[in-house]
Amino acid sequence: MSSRNQEPDAGDSIGAPVVDADIAGLQQAMAAGRLTAADILDHTLARIAALDQAGPCVCSVIELNPAAGEIAALCDAERAGGLIRGPLHGIPVLLKDNSDTADAMHTTAGSLALLTSRPPEDATVAARLKAAGAVIIGKANMSEWANFRSTRSVSGWSARGGQCRNPHVLDRSPCGSSSGSAAAVAAALCVVALGSETDGSIVCPSGVNGVVGIKPTVGLTSRAGVIPIAHSQDTIGPHARSVADAAVVLNIIAGPDPRDPATVAAPLIDYTRFLDRDGLRGARIGVARERFFGRHPATDLLIEAAIADMRQAGATIIDPANIATAQAMADDDGELTVLLYEFRHDIAAYLATRVAETPDAYVPRTLADLIDFNRRHAAHELPFFGQELFEQAVACGDLSDALYTSALARNRRLARTEGIDAVLDRHQLDALVAPTTAPAWPIDPIHGDRSVGSSSGPAALAGYPLITVPAGMIHGLPVGLTFMGRAWSEPLLIRLAYAYEQATQHRARPRFHPSVLQLNTPTP
Repeated sequence: MSSRNQEPDAGDSIGAPVVDADIAGLQQAMAAGRLTAADILDHTLARIAALDQAGPCVCSVIELNPAAGEIAALCDAERAGGLIRGPLHGIPVLLKDNSDTADAMHTTAGSLALLTSRPPEDATVAARLKAAGAVIIGKANMSEWANFRSTRSVSGWSARGGQCRNPHVLDRSPCGSSSGSAAAVAAALCVVALGSETDGSIVCPSGVNGVVGIKPTVGLTSRAGVIPIAHSQDTIGPHARSVADAAVVLNIIAGPDPRDPATVAAPLIDYTRFLDRDGLRGARIGVARERFFGRHPATDLLIEAAIADMRQAGATIIDPANIATAQAMADDDGELTVLLYEFRHDIAAYLATRVAETPDAYVPRTLADLIDFNRRHAAHELPFFGQELFEQAVACGDLSDALYTSALARNRRLARTEGIDAVLDRHQLDALVAPTTAPAWPIDPIHGDRSVGSSSGPAALAGYPLITVPAGMIHGLPVGLTFMGRAWSEPLLIRLAYAYEQATQHRARPRFHPSVLQLNTPTP
């Protein structure tokens, strides 16, 4: 299907009832009998077949759930009997391919190495979604091993799923590592999706695909049953087409979990209570300029407009409100040191839980096993880039090493007490804002990613929350605005992000253009 033929419609007529649908609207339609969960599933699967597996071939869905039809039928039967489990009852959801499900689907982090083994139980976040009545329709493609295999990786590529593409402009990156989750939500191939973030892996894909992403405080959502990178930074959060839908999902997945000790202090909050259209009035918003502006002039102009919009909506803007340690964090190798050490430890603990599909099936148990598998299957696993980070990690010692413990302490000091907390205290701020990242760069398997950088780093090292919201378009490509705050400040960030979203309404439907040049070149 050519983009020129498709562009006037851009797939909008395929499964039309779900193209701009939100959770509340779909619930109203089901309550009124205009739609059933089975209808919504059929529309969603029709879009996946026409736009993800064929047509523009976004390649955001790595596997479909063969039980999805049965789940939707059960949701309809429960509704007919007066049982509504909650706001996600009958709603199609995609899980990133690093979230365990003990069902007919695989969980592989995009790697062929995990195709012949299975997790013994659902990830906690997956179990909570199922219990809430969500229809898990499949797994989303992702940057293999969450972009933590090579220093030259290509975001959105996995050996198992191929190259995910940005549905706005198909030769552009979907960012990573939650590439398919954000791209699928943008293209209405699901209503909401789960992603995971260690540093940028929710907010960057959300930003460049033009959707909302919430990266929660580390410990707010359980990581149990999610293939890890590093326990000090990993967190699980939603991608959605609106702040309201993201808040609904966060309600369901957040909270303490005995399987993840980091969640012991996680509050139980109804995040939808903070969806306040007037939420910017009286807020004190700081602009974190140093290191996050000046990278891309057109992006800076959009964010300047966003700042003006927030001021118009009643916010007090403190500009600049720089993170004093931003450059020190960028210059320090402490983050990589921590991630390498924790990955070696955490991936072995995760692999120990996997069970073989058949008695003689291959089950990797250590990082060294994964390195060996990739070498033996290099034609499929290593065609474009290597596994330098795997090889660095396998050489690390245990978590008592002074190199690791000092790096972790330094990261937290620079990011927390001397970083985000310090600037918020100094100016008595509610939150900071910065560009999420610049528009998506071209997909380039030869040279790797060419991003100009993002604003996710300080919150990643601190373990603090971020929310990104669409802030406009540049040559047909979305740009996001990031709100960042203290630990456990999700209610406040949701209030601010929702008010900004409602005042500006910048989200745009993807048009599946083949290239920026074609999009922006007048037809003779």
